[in-house]
Amino acid sequence: MAIETHLLSILFSYEGELVSGELLSRHLGVSRATVSKYAQSLMRMGYRVESSPKLGYRLKDYHNLLIPKNIKRGLRTSIIGRKLLHFFEVTSTNDVARQIASQFVDTDGTVVVAESQTGGRGRVHRPWISPLGGLWFSIILKPNITPSEAVQLTYVAGVAVAKVLRSYGLNAKIKWPNDVLIDGKKVCGILNEVSATPDVVNYVVVGMGINANVDIELLPEDIRERATSMQRELGEPVDRVSLLQQVLFQFEEEYRTFHEHLSSILDDWKALSDTIGRHVEVRTLTQTIRGVAIGVDTEGWLLIRTEDGSIQRVLSGDCLHLKTT
Repeated sequence: MAIETHLLSILFSYEGELVSGELLSRHLGVSRATVSKYAQSLMRMGYRVESSPKLGYRLKDYHNLLIPKNIKRGLRTSIIGRKLLHFFEVTSTNDVARQIASQFVDTDGTVVVAESQTGGRGRVHRPWISPLGGLWFSIILKPNITPSEAVQLTYVAGVAVAKVLRSYGLNAKIKWPNDVLIDGKKVCGILNEVSATPDVVNYVVVGMGINANVDIELLPEDIRERATSMQRELGEPVDRVSLLQQVLFQFEEEYRTFHEHLSSILDDWKALSDTIGRHVEVRTLTQTIRGVAIGVDTEGWLLIRTEDGSIQRVLSGDCLHLKTT
């Protein structure tokens, strides 16, 4: 377990009591100065850690921890998040959610949330760095839809996250197929994993990772240049509990619309898209397509007009936004 995460879990286990720096130093296997450094880091991420030079450290309150009692208090959903599992650290919330969905029947709407992930991933198993301060969670769904329809739940998640972030005054837009950006920089990734036979969906796990209070400066340089966080954009930490409550509520609203009027979801996605109208290069497993993204069709396929005027349909792939002169 990462030192910051371990420190947070220890302070949580003491239920608000002061823990001496010496004891924490022994628990963590680091110096007392290092304990102080990581405690300050937790404070910057919005955790309510209180320190006293002589008495030690304590978690002043649990308000910003993503524990079930915090999230359920004020949660306005009917199904999504009514069953909720919290972890301080997991390899991936999607992995935990898939295990639960495959082993138990009554799991529709269950949410798995973690303070951090050690093996978070995006499309084609690319690593997704998921430190403390972010919002890392997965939703288990067991819908009565076809496998081809299940792919479109990525649109549902993207629309939900973008709408919530825009309610904070952020210029959030969706980059096809599964990213949410703020002014061109990635703030959220979505990973939709489906278990199905050719005709029947067993379950869908919709994973989302939002850089809420993540310190972008601590990310690798190549990622840092393309990423942002809500905290960076707003100039202050966000309440992650409130953020999660809002995203779960908005997701449930969009999920209901998805079942009733898919075209409405696609219309919202188009309105929020940062991809439509751009020159793009989309790389699939079999080909590379260049052209202008002109929309999505009724089945959720991206439509690209190539240089010869033909329209290419793409269901999934890596999308690059090309600069034009």
